Amino acid sequence: MTFPISDVTLLLKALQFSADKHRYQRRKDADAIPYINHPIEVAMTLWEIGQVYDISTIAAALLHDTIEDTNATSEEIAQLFGNEVHSIVLEVTDDKNLPKLERKRLQVVTAPHKTIQAKQLKLADKACNIRDIMNSPPQSWSRQRCQEYVLWSEQVVAGLRGVNKFLEDYYDILLVQAKQALDD
Repeated sequence: MTFPISDVTLLLKALQFSADKHRYQRRKDADAIPYINHPIEVAMTLWEIGQVYDISTIAAALLHDTIEDTNATSEEIAQLFGNEVHSIVLEVTDDKNLPKLERKRLQVVTAPHKTIQAKQLKLADKACNIRDIMNSPPQSWSRQRCQEYVLWSEQVVAGLRGVNKFLEDYYDILLVQAKQALDD
């Protein structure tokens, strides 16, 4: 499979932008891995497991937490990466001005109404988060909080189904494993 230079440039530019914006952030697990590993993992999950080869979706995966978790702005994303990538990123970005419980509720309510690209990105993101909770949960999270996240993610994913069997099957396998691991 060969891609135009402009597509590869877009991906590398998204990776560089995301790495720069997340440069001081660490995941909350015991190893405190660099945060940039997460967007890369989501992009790789889309590509390798979901067989999603849409460059805008992969670029959006690399950028999916920048507006929500860094000083990146919506305008920057639109200007640097174009309307399609910008639109996908906005669809998966929570409004941090809302209380946490409202943001979580809205993810469940809005999931069925997202575009195919945003649904696939959300599926990959939730799968990666479930795997992380199972293998290296945030240090400050209790077993109960991990279990609550897993159950909530299941509600979100219910509204994302029907767009990518590979991602859905992958999520389902991880969900079963996570529930078993957290019940032990």
